[in-house]
Amino acid sequence: MALPVQKQARIWAIAAAVTFALLWLLGDVILPFLLGGAVAYLLDPVADRLERLGFSRVMAVTVISLVALLVLVVAVLLVIPTLIRQTSQLVETAPLLFAQLREGLSSRFPELMDETSTIRGQLDAIGEGIRARGGEILNSVLSAGLGVINLLVLLLVVPVVAIYLLVDWDRMVARVDELLPREHAPTIRRLAAEIDRTLASFIRGQGTVCLILGTYYAVALALVGLNFGLVVGAVAGLITFIPYVGALVGGALAIGLALFQFWGEWVWIGAVAGIFVAGQMIEGNILTPRLVGSSVGLHPVWLLFALAVFGTLFGFVGMLVAVPFAAMLGVLARFAIQRYQDSALYRGPAPMPPEAAAPPPARDAEWPGS
Repeated sequence: MALPVQKQARIWAIAAAVTFALLWLLGDVILPFLLGGAVAYLLDPVADRLERLGFSRVMAVTVISLVALLVLVVAVLLVIPTLIRQTSQLVETAPLLFAQLREGLSSRFPELMDETSTIRGQLDAIGEGIRARGGEILNSVLSAGLGVINLLVLLLVVPVVAIYLLVDWDRMVARVDELLPREHAPTIRRLAAEIDRTLASFIRGQGTVCLILGTYYAVALALVGLNFGLVVGAVAGLITFIPYVGALVGGALAIGLALFQFWGEWVWIGAVAGIFVAGQMIEGNILTPRLVGSSVGLHPVWLLFALAVFGTLFGFVGMLVAVPFAAMLGVLARFAIQRYQDSALYRGPAPMPPEAAAPPPARDAEWPGS
């Protein structure tokens, strides 16, 4: 006998509340396991493809692990130290850049830079703030990052969790499927498949786009000789998942730095601007259609809202689970809207068929015995 709808709704609400409570209470404790699960989810298609090529599951995971280890070693030795060094230099150079901006405005627009001018006061305040707090902000960010993400724990636990989950991924999915309530199993499978398609399109596809564009911006800006090109490329690539925002923020930062570095050399300034124009064309015409697809179902505003809410409620862990939860809630919302539009609450009472609405035809009276 099926449970009443009200009781089922109560059970699902309790399950959702327990999930949120676990995120709230455990917080950073489950961070390595969330990261390990995310890595396993991202690499599962690669392992499946290697299996189709004839590898065993264990051998496929071993190959993936060795390639990932090689990429990590290269990143640690070559990319990460340079990125940290350029970020520190950018923070230290920012007051000088603002001083040059103030001097340039003073020489070109002296009436705006009068001692009593509001613009002069604002630029002075910004410059003093950066000079006084630039290093402090950088140290706070780094110390907070190290406090939230214990580097040693991540390096040890995340790969181990990811490898174990990747080896047993198919068995775990099958086991979860066995535990689904039989009455709702087909609907849950359909919703799970739609959530998986959305996540695969967005996280795998958009993550690849971010990586490609970030690498392109960093290499191209380095080739034209722009200082801090690696930082600009990393920033632009990191926020490329929000349409146009990555190119606008990265382009504004790069062109601003180019104006200070190449002032008067308009060819190089134009080359920096052209790099981001070409990046947008490559993203819109090649990368996003091929890797992400035309219909992901995650609006940029919805993503920003999810990141803000989950980040505020659960901190860094919340920001990690914001995109998966946003995708899941989007799929569930579309399912609820579809059910609502199919319901009598939306359509109203069903109209009576014409034969039922018409009065019965008149018949001659029948007398007993006739």
